[in-house]
Amino acid sequence: MGNFREEFEAYGADYETTMARFMGNEALYLRCLEMLFQDENLRRLGAALDEGDLSGAFEAAHTLKGVAGNLGLTPLYEAVCGLVEPLRAGEDGACLELYEEVCLEFQKAELFRELLRR
Repeated sequence: MGNFREEFEAYGADYETTMARFMGNEALYLRCLEMLFQDENLRRLGAALDEGDLSGAFEAAHTLKGVAGNLGLTPLYEAVCGLVEPLRAGEDGACLELYEEVCLEFQKAELFRELLRR
């Protein structure tokens, strides 16, 4: 974890604010970050969109937004925010494209996690 701060900032996150939330404990942060990838909300979001269940999609996206925000995953958080608002309004026009953006940012967050583990 020697380059933790550098990798964190290169990813596009606010190290100071996020690590203050985790009491400066990088190991704790990594344990919590790991839980994101065990969480089912991304899968639930995709399934709900496939089924046309905008309410279920909103719930999953809103939860994912909160988790990403608390973990300081700014790029993922912003992508999910872009999807939450149309879902909140009951608009499904661009939701699949926005979901694809969320999936792409989720993959980037996975790479970020791998870099932090080194």
